[in-house]
Amino acid sequence: MKVFQSEQRSLFGEILDWMLTPILLLWPISLVLTWLVAQGIAGKPFDRALEYNANVLAQYIKTQHDQVSFTLPQPARELLRAEDSDMVYYQVLGPQGQVLGGDVHLPSPAQDERNPVGEVRLRDITLGGTDLKVASMWVRLDLPGNQLALVQVAETMDKRAVLATEIVKGVMLPQFVVLPVAVLLVWLALAQAIKPLNRLEETIRARKPDDLSPLDAQAVPLEVVPLVASVNDLLLRLKDSIATQKRFLADAAHQLKTPLAGLRMQADLAQRHDASAQELKLSLRQIGRSSIRATHTVNQLLALARAESSAAVLAHQPCDIARLTMDVVRDCAPRAVEKQIDIGYEGAQPGSAGVKINGNATLLQEMVRNLVDNAINYSQSRADVAAVITVRVLADTLAKTLTLQVEDSGPGVALTERELVFQPFYRALGNEADGSGLGLPIVVEIARQHRASVNLSDSHPGHTPPGACFTVRFDVASV
Repeated sequence: MKVFQSEQRSLFGEILDWMLTPILLLWPISLVLTWLVAQGIAGKPFDRALEYNANVLAQYIKTQHDQVSFTLPQPARELLRAEDSDMVYYQVLGPQGQVLGGDVHLPSPAQDERNPVGEVRLRDITLGGTDLKVASMWVRLDLPGNQLALVQVAETMDKRAVLATEIVKGVMLPQFVVLPVAVLLVWLALAQAIKPLNRLEETIRARKPDDLSPLDAQAVPLEVVPLVASVNDLLLRLKDSIATQKRFLADAAHQLKTPLAGLRMQADLAQRHDASAQELKLSLRQIGRSSIRATHTVNQLLALARAESSAAVLAHQPCDIARLTMDVVRDCAPRAVEKQIDIGYEGAQPGSAGVKINGNATLLQEMVRNLVDNAINYSQSRADVAAVITVRVLADTLAKTLTLQVEDSGPGVALTERELVFQPFYRALGNEADGSGLGLPIVVEIARQHRASVNLSDSHPGHTPPGACFTVRFDVASV
């Protein structure tokens, strides 16, 4: 039962429902119980009056010369009949069941209802369609053989019903006044109780758009503290997210500024009237390199944004890491050969045990491609030694882990920079390789979405150059 019903749920209405619905449901139950109790209370004095009348009538039974007689004086007869609303009946039966006085139609009690001598017992009967309450009493006569006489006094139930109704009215009528007052008081109490929520709402509405400071949890009721704590946690995460976005946009603008400035400068040089054909070709070559760098940076930015937003959008399905890794190595091989780099794959074969995980094939290929591209960018062949890149996929079915490794023979990464290279736009110092500094952050983001960890170590510890080995470890049991 909903006392207050609307399309949108209201906390005020919900509390009123839970408080007033039981009251309104219990009120008719209380009315019924009061009526039953009132009938019991109303009947007690009339029952005692019937018992008294039965005892009085028993006193008028006389025995003389072995004969039983009953004579009711006229004043007693008139007093017995003096009822405004109820009819009173009486009956006196002799030892042989003969009627000594009173109404002949009043039935005698059944044999199993027979009460001890001298004890008055009450029972309900129906006579001529009228409900009666009867008080019966057996009286021992002063005759040989322990003979008994029966005295019965009965009356209709109208007085009892009237008294019970008056009791119910006296109890329930004030409740018709108390109930609306109680509803009003509950309403006012709730309105006062939710004022802290209204003040909290006004405080939040009055805030400036850039104000992400925590709300004061001490100024709200104890029950609202968890809500305020959750809002504060959300504000803190939102503040961190906005700060990250601002930093990311600032870094992106800075990274795009360099190639765009180069494009503008080379375009100005090419437009000089005294520029030679050789200088014009050089400017166009620089313009091409700058445009490629800008395009690569934009593509990496889009890839990072796609990786960060795809966790709740792209569906996951079984992916063969060995197969998609071999596809990426095959696609990157021409570029590695162009730089005279020896690139190869080793480890688990497609379709073998333990090489499948539940993930997104597009993102996983993007992750492997970034690792391989990073290795190609930072690997440089010398005249006497060719650079080597090795890509591995290792499956451990017992430990339920799957490992992807991309190992190169490049300059490696110093210990102090191994945490920094995974941050957006960070590039290791002392390297002239082209890059946007977004490849490794993309790898970390995609690995995080697949519950994998990324580690960086030297591929050839103790050698110069030490090289770099990027390891992505998937927990097959939890993916």
